[in-house]
Amino acid sequence: MTSSKDNTARACADALWATDNASRALGMQLISVSPGNAELSMTVRPEMTNGHGTCHGGFMFTLADSAFAFACNTYDERTVAQHAQITFIAPAKTGDTLIAKAVERSRTGRSGIYDITVTLESGEQIAEFRGHSRTIGGSIIETS
Repeated sequence: MTSSKDNTARACADALWATDNASRALGMQLISVSPGNAELSMTVRPEMTNGHGTCHGGFMFTLADSAFAFACNTYDERTVAQHAQITFIAPAKTGDTLIAKAVERSRTGRSGIYDITVTLESGEQIAEFRGHSRTIGGSIIETS
């Protein structure tokens, strides 16, 4: 059974996805979304690799940041990143599918904290991202 909170989270994700040109252009897929949580995937393409032949850290950061954005925007309140950091644990290569799972750790007032784990499809952890969010006012879902 789907709750009204789940429906709101999905409607927010659909509205954001429709205009998220960056995530879509990088080939990201929105796997799931629920209040305070999101899961996205992205396959590493050759043009995403660095001089070492591994996935450029900026692309891993972008995937994690997109999962963060979808997770913190599940309450129909426009929310942006206030601060974020990432720790790279292991490399990814061309053809690897990366999965970013965002989990809300704290949400109080206008601020939130989210942890995003980036793994390979095998489940091997390759990066850990922490994002701090800030609501900025306004709704995501357009009502008629």
